[in-house]
Amino acid sequence: MSKNKSAISHRLSVAPMLDWTDKHCRYFLRQISQHAVLYTEMVTTGAIIFGKGDYLAFNQEEHPVALQLGGSDPTDMARCAVLAQERGYDEVNINVGCPSDRVQNGRFGACLMAEPETVADCIKAMQAEVDIPVTVKSRIGIDEMDEYEDLTRFIDVVASAGCDTFIVHARKAWLKGLSPKENRDVPPLIYDRVYHLKEQFPDLEISINGGVKTLDDADLHLKYIDGVMIGREVYSNPYILAEVDKRYYGDNHQIPTRHQIVENMMTYAERQLQNEHTRIWHIARHMLGLFQGQPGARIWRRYLSQNGTQRGIGVELLRDALATLDEAQRQAEAFRNSKPSEMIG
Repeated sequence: MSKNKSAISHRLSVAPMLDWTDKHCRYFLRQISQHAVLYTEMVTTGAIIFGKGDYLAFNQEEHPVALQLGGSDPTDMARCAVLAQERGYDEVNINVGCPSDRVQNGRFGACLMAEPETVADCIKAMQAEVDIPVTVKSRIGIDEMDEYEDLTRFIDVVASAGCDTFIVHARKAWLKGLSPKENRDVPPLIYDRVYHLKEQFPDLEISINGGVKTLDDADLHLKYIDGVMIGREVYSNPYILAEVDKRYYGDNHQIPTRHQIVENMMTYAERQLQNEHTRIWHIARHMLGLFQGQPGARIWRRYLSQNGTQRGIGVELLRDALATLDEAQRQAEAFRNSKPSEMIG
C-alpha cells in the first residue's frame, strides 16, 4: 500500500466540471454537504507553472477538496503536486478522461489511456514528492481501445506504480468525431465494466461516474463499488446533497435550509466582492438551481439571470431575488387559500 493512501472517503463526490466547479461553486456546495469530496475544474500544469493568475486558490471551508490536474510531464506534474500540497489540498487527481481537442493537443486527458506507462511515471514522480493521495479519473476506453482488457491493462499498469484510487466514467471517449459535450451523452454507459474492475482489483478503491441523477441511483452502484461521483445533476439541482452527510457519512448535523444558504452566500459574497475582479454573477450563477423542484424555482432563476450581470449590482441581487421568490410563494399560497371549496350536494 502506498504512503499516499487516501484519508478521505470518496463515498460521494462532486465531479470536476470545467467552467463550473470553481471556488465559488465549491463554497456554495459546501453549505449543503460537509463531507462530499469536491473537485476543482481541471487545471493544467502550464497554467499553474507559467500562468499569471492564482489557479490554486480555494476557500479553507471547502475541505475535503481535490485539485484535478491536467498534464503528462512527470517533472511538471510533481512540481504542481508539491504546490497543491503546500496550499493545503487534500488530494491531487490526474485527468485521464477529458476528450477535447485542446487537451489532446497538450497530450493529456483521455488520450493518456493509450499511454498507461506515462500515467504511471507521473504517479511515481508525484508520490515521491508529496504525502497527499494522488488519484486518477479515467474513461472505460477510447476510440478502438475499448475492450475490457484494454481497461484492465491501464488500471494494472497505473496501480502497479502506486495509485490505489480510481474514478471511472463508465463511458468510452471518442477522441475523433465527437465534441466534448457529445462525449458526455452519446457513448453508452457500461456500468458493469466498472463493477467488474472492483471484482478484479478488490484492493483498489473504485468510484463510478456518469449518468447518476439521484442518491437512489448512487445506492444501487454502491452495492458493487466503493464510491459514486455525481456531476451535472448536482450542478442543476444542488440541494440533492442535503441528504449526503446523513446517508453516507452517518452525520446527523442540521442541514441549512435553502433560505439559510442564500443568507450564508450573501455573507460570503460581501467578502469576495472586496476583490475588484469578482462580480456578484461569478457567485450567483452557481446558485440558479438551488430551488429546483420548489415553488417559485423559475422566478428565482429568472431574477438572477436577468439582473445578475447588471453593472454595479452587488449582494442585493441575492437579497432581492429571495424577496421576489418569497412574494411569489405568498401570492400562490393566498390564491390557493382563496379558492372556494366545492359544495357538497
